Amino acid sequence: MRLAALCVGTLLMPAAAAAQVPKLVVELEGGPAWQSYNDVRIPNDASATRFSLVDLVGTGPWVAGRIYVTWNTSETNGWRLLLAPFSLEETGTLDGPISFAGASFDAERGARATYTFNSYRLTWRHRFHAGERTSAWIGATAKVRDATIALEQGKIRAQKDDFGFVPLLHLAGEWRPAPRWRLDLDVDALAGGPGRAEDATVRAGYDLGDHWALSAGYRMVEGGADVDPVYTFAWLHYAVVSVAWRR
Repeated sequence: MRLAALCVGTLLMPAAAAAQVPKLVVELEGGPAWQSYNDVRIPNDASATRFSLVDLVGTGPWVAGRIYVTWNTSETNGWRLLLAPFSLEETGTLDGPISFAGASFDAERGARATYTFNSYRLTWRHRFHAGERTSAWIGATAKVRDATIALEQGKIRAQKDDFGFVPLLHLAGEWRPAPRWRLDLDVDALAGGPGRAEDATVRAGYDLGDHWALSAGYRMVEGGADVDPVYTFAWLHYAVVSVAWRR
């Protein structure tokens, strides 16, 4: 969060005129995703085993994608809808016996793991700085998560579903070093209490014309919860490319 605030703060330079904001933007993003850690214990007590999905299925990559639809109601205010599904299914060998969601799984046998983390978000944001080359936004995001973690070994299957709401702070900034080029920072994040969530992206973009643009960059998604029903924390990394249409 401090890094996001610092990056947005660097964009606040005096400028002669504000860049025009498109009324509607539809953006399709895709690319490979990796996991550097993904630790699970369900339930979060002595009856269950904490284990690593990275140790079981590896770091990836897996295909990921998302869709943004942005509607700017004015030059300073707008709404953004995000659909970001993500799921992996892989088979690996358990290093040791695991107790998970009320079921027991044997060591040194194959097990199939499913990890799904679908994110649906609605963001309201306000452009509080508008310059000739720089812009910055602040806002609030209502996130709905639809998550599933499952293990299967032979006829034994255990699964934990988690559907819930998370409020997030939204920060974004843009710098245009040249007429068609831009550098974007986009963050949705929450920290504190028994859990945290961060989704941060840095991308370079190029405008093909008045209506089309291409972007490429890096995204990280990190977070989880440490509560009685579950312990789950994951860190995902994405190499992303996108195409956007705007008017």
